[in-house]
Amino acid sequence: MIRVRDLTKRYGSHLAVDRLTFEIGPGEIVGFLGPNGAGKTTTIRVLTGFHPATGGTAHVAGHDVATDSLEVRRRLGYLPQEVPIYPDLRVAEYLRYRAALKGVPPKARAQAVARAMDKAGIADVARKLVGHVSHGYRQRVGLADALVANPPVLVLDEPTSGLDPNQRRRIKQVVRDLAPEHTVLFSSHILGEVQEVTNRVLVIHRGVLRADGAPAELVGAGARRRLRVAVRGEPQALASALAQAGVAGEVATCDGLAVVDVALPPGHEPVPALAAALAARALPVHELRIELPTLEEWFHGITEASDAAGEAGIAPAGGAGGGA
Repeated sequence: MIRVRDLTKRYGSHLAVDRLTFEIGPGEIVGFLGPNGAGKTTTIRVLTGFHPATGGTAHVAGHDVATDSLEVRRRLGYLPQEVPIYPDLRVAEYLRYRAALKGVPPKARAQAVARAMDKAGIADVARKLVGHVSHGYRQRVGLADALVANPPVLVLDEPTSGLDPNQRRRIKQVVRDLAPEHTVLFSSHILGEVQEVTNRVLVIHRGVLRADGAPAELVGAGARRRLRVAVRGEPQALASALAQAGVAGEVATCDGLAVVDVALPPGHEPVPALAAALAARALPVHELRIELPTLEEWFHGITEASDAAGEAGIAPAGGAGGGA
């Protein structure tokens, strides 16, 4: 539904997006992550037709953003971070007006508005002035606006910005419920939210795609995984089992247990071999687990930490699942 190939955008001498490539299929909810200034907003503006690309191509629902902009806009619903609304119109009136602007036929508008309000969970404020509803409801009115023409593709830019926890929870559930009928690109700075809502994330940094994959898979492949082992037995026996499993680490003793806590290199999965080695030595296992970084720690590792590594002239640590 969204296909981007070698997308490049310059503002004068500033390279905002650098040969960005990715695809999003039907029914996917994809998180779009990156620090401030990473190129997320620029990419969204190109996809939604606000800015032309300097190079490369972008297609939405099979239509080229550059050469078939009107068809793209008919198939794309956009919720900006700051929702532009008319406060003196009632919610239903505002949505009927927006439906007319988006080309919804007159006979279908009432049904389109009712469907959008139901999906966004705002039917209970249909008769209220938009300017009199809470900030959370205004965000949902903006979401209903994006939905009123029933587009197959939705781009949501920070949809929970400024909301309280209950309002964020409601918006997240609404977004999850959209997946059967819509493809969603969900931009947010709240990483825990992205992990809850999306089944895949794209991470962009300095205009370059740094990672693409399921959150759990990306975090699981990260360089900051740690192996923690505690057994009841002699430290030498644990050290021997670790060596057999290809793990190098210093064994310590604590409360009568032999313990080790060691960082694992990317891709190393020693647990099955280590469990077999411990069983062969009849070492009672008190703890055997791999501790994964949080999504926030992983994100830091491929953005800020990669900058520091680049400045130091070394390869960045992190589990990027793909890149442009």
